[in-house]
Amino acid sequence: MHSTLPFTTLLNRIFAGPVTALLHALGLHPHNPAAPIPDFVAMQILVVGLLVMVFAIVRANLSVENPSGLQHAMEGLYGFISDMSSEIVGRGHERFDSFLTALGLFILSANLIGMIPSFESPTAVPSVPLGCALVAWFYYHTQGFRQNGLGYLKHFMGPVLGLSWLLFPIELISHLARIMSLTVRLFANIFAGDMLILAFFSLIPIGVPIVFLLLHLGVSLIQTYIFVLLAAVYLSEAAAIHDEHEPAH
Repeated sequence: MHSTLPFTTLLNRIFAGPVTALLHALGLHPHNPAAPIPDFVAMQILVVGLLVMVFAIVRANLSVENPSGLQHAMEGLYGFISDMSSEIVGRGHERFDSFLTALGLFILSANLIGMIPSFESPTAVPSVPLGCALVAWFYYHTQGFRQNGLGYLKHFMGPVLGLSWLLFPIELISHLARIMSLTVRLFANIFAGDMLILAFFSLIPIGVPIVFLLLHLGVSLIQTYIFVLLAAVYLSEAAAIHDEHEPAH
């Protein structure tokens, strides 16, 4: 299958040799050794590169007295996610804010880049939402063990010890299902949005497609918010950060 996006073609022209050699060293064999980088991987590289560039610009121009518009935007986004994290996770939420912000920025950028001609949303390919879901899944379980040690396993056994043999597999399946839920929700909405935009731009290139661009913008924002919100909820359940000296309510 030939690459269709100009940026993908550029990457393959420059890096096809090293990437193919690396894949062969790992025991993987690309279908087209001359173009081993698929479109969705190229778009993720572009998204990460753009985000790193934005972070570098903000970092280089940080100012307390005269902050730039970009700095205001980044601080506003971080503050929004931090406030949401504070409401959901509670005490100690600060340690998770950077992860949630980075996750949200990547998903939002990956969703929106498909609105630009000659680009496509990598989140419209199932493996990308699956990767985001796996990152969130492993992260919140890691935090659960870090905060509670092996006692984190008690979350899977329920309050009644005699029923732990029954509840443990049910809870395990429930947590695994979260990966599928996060993946399908993000993929299905962004894929549908991309297909609508493509279909209407091919039929009616002026006017009507603008409505669907705005719809895709709204869907991208909502799906990013839901993904980050659910990640915060899972973190609050796993970390279970409470002050031992606070009275129970």
